[in-house]
Amino acid sequence: MPHRHRHHRAVGAAVAATAALLVAGLSGSASAGTAPAGSAPTAAETLRTDAAPPALLKAMQRDLGIDRRQAERRLVNEAEAGATAGRLRAALGGDFAGAWVRGAESGTLTVATTDAGDVAAIEARGAEAKVVRHSLADLDAAKARLDTAAAGLNTADAPVWYVDTRTNTVVVEAIRPAVARSLLTAAGVDGSLAHVKNRTERPRTFYDLRGGEAYYINNSSRCSIGFPITKGTQQGFATAGHCGRAGSSTTGANRVAQGTFQGSIFPGRDMAWVATNSSWTATPYVLGAGGQNVQVTGSTASPVGASVCRSGSTTGWHCGTVTQLNTSVTYQEGTISPVTRTTVCAEPGDSGGSFISGSQAQGVTSGGSGDCRTGGETFFQPINALLQNYGLTLKTTGGDDGGGDDGGEEPGGTWAAGTVYQPGDTVTYGGATFRCLQGHQAYAGWEPPNVPALWQRV
Repeated sequence: MPHRHRHHRAVGAAVAATAALLVAGLSGSASAGTAPAGSAPTAAETLRTDAAPPALLKAMQRDLGIDRRQAERRLVNEAEAGATAGRLRAALGGDFAGAWVRGAESGTLTVATTDAGDVAAIEARGAEAKVVRHSLADLDAAKARLDTAAAGLNTADAPVWYVDTRTNTVVVEAIRPAVARSLLTAAGVDGSLAHVKNRTERPRTFYDLRGGEAYYINNSSRCSIGFPITKGTQQGFATAGHCGRAGSSTTGANRVAQGTFQGSIFPGRDMAWVATNSSWTATPYVLGAGGQNVQVTGSTASPVGASVCRSGSTTGWHCGTVTQLNTSVTYQEGTISPVTRTTVCAEPGDSGGSFISGSQAQGVTSGGSGDCRTGGETFFQPINALLQNYGLTLKTTGGDDGGGDDGGEEPGGTWAAGTVYQPGDTVTYGGATFRCLQGHQAYAGWEPPNVPALWQRV
């Protein structure tokens, strides 16, 4: 249903505090109420955009049609845009209707709202404003009804549906439009909320039964390692659920015994993790082009329009952009939701592999359509949901990820390293309350007072 209520109370306060909004804009400076200007790290510093290796930057140049300077600037802009969008989401409340970046360097952030009275507050933070009919909460609720209705239907001919914030609709992509219409009717989704779009190809999962690199399941099928993780003292890695079932054994690319699947969900979700034996050590790296190491410094989720790169054992490094976040996709085996949709290509054997933006882990490769010769799309299982479900900790480079100090406050409260936080979650730390701005897994050094890109004092 369209959002009809105008919430002037939050907007009025935001406009009245224009100076505070400006210091929290795309420049990445600390917002009012956290730390003095200049004392806290910018979003780009927090998310270590400087950790992007040459191989990743080269892949971005090749697949996005940009030069190295643009690739470096794009990563910085996307980090700052994510922080700004998070602050605006908190300020606008129920009016918020999504955010996305665009341009070769992701230089323009657009924030949508259902209330024209929010425009000044959005523009004060350096973003473009778009007034739309439906809030993000309305679109997400409609998408959830589609997910529920799909459980009782055959959606093979309407295999993909998602929230498209740029068009302010829920889109159903269908090979047979009649199937999409039946799904919308069964879900009771209002016609003003939905759009049916034609597609010609069914998505598929990306593992195969051929020998090759990466890791093997039961000495047979092949997939790609996602991200190294720990669970207490146990080491291992995250990967796709369709690659293996709990109890399945794995061997490495060198055919040496490696580990065992401890948990696996597919369909429904596409997530799994493997506990490795003592011969294998978890490192904070993703294998890049030419065997180079790509640092992983965190798991802050990127916004729509942001660049994202994938590493897989069949096709190596390929890059593209995030097109939709809250997506459902139907494979032959069943429906997966929610996944993130991208313009990155992939092929059989790439499943389970790493999706990363700059140095921030995004997810593990699930499936898609097309290939890396003619182009295609790929869906990934978000890594934060996987970490949260299994109680895993992403292996990251330590030391100075968060930067700064805690301003002399005593630690304590409900904030805890290793916890996965989502936008809107609140914690206490050092006697103060903070609201999460961007989804991420918390690490030592990323205490709320240290990282205004991720937390806002309330």
